[in-house]
Amino acid sequence: MVLLEFAMSPAGPAQGSLSPYVARILDIVDRSGLPYQLTAMGTILEGDWDQVMAVVGDCFRALQADCPRIGMNLKMDYRAGTESRLQSKVQAVQAQLGRKLHT
Repeated sequence: MVLLEFAMSPAGPAQGSLSPYVARILDIVDRSGLPYQLTAMGTILEGDWDQVMAVVGDCFRALQADCPRIGMNLKMDYRAGTESRLQSKVQAVQAQLGRKLHT
């Protein structure tokens, strides 16, 4: 199972908010059907390698249509098995602390 966190946006001089581009990407992520978590600094996807990379590729192509330069940060964690880790990793830390975190 892969957890992949990415942030993608047009690079270079921006005029105004990037939220229209982020919304375009999040529409693709949401429609993918994969479990995901939106954060203030990126989006975390969960699935197998081909699934998560296909979503990242679709997001890139959606921006490429009208963005001559695109910046992306991507990090990935793979662990064999099918256990859902999007929530379990946070729950494991909370168990160590003995309390719920504000996530």
